[in-house]
Amino acid sequence: MSTRAQVRFATRESGQSFATHPKVINAQFYVHYDGYPEGLGIEIAECFTRYSRIYSWEIEDLDTKHGDLEYIYYIWQHPMKETFISIFKVKPFVDQTGECIFVGRPSDLINKFTN
Repeated sequence: MSTRAQVRFATRESGQSFATHPKVINAQFYVHYDGYPEGLGIEIAECFTRYSRIYSWEIEDLDTKHGDLEYIYYIWQHPMKETFISIFKVKPFVDQTGECIFVGRPSDLINKFTN
């Protein structure tokens, strides 16, 4: 069974909580399998900490919605500021808002979700 996810890029702005969905995103990608934090989350974090590559991402239009997602990731960036990552666990076909299960730096994500 596939664990679907969407990765969204947002700009770090003053007053925006990393634990809430932003109103504006800059880009998004769809990931059809291994979207759980121990899989995709680690891959994303390793891009920033170990300069690894990520495969199997499909670039999407910003307005594309998927009802079958299980996770939504936000990568928060701004020039001259640290990158943060948020992960939301959502219920497919029911609640795409979900619960924020992680907020932190890429290295924090690796520490939390690596066995």
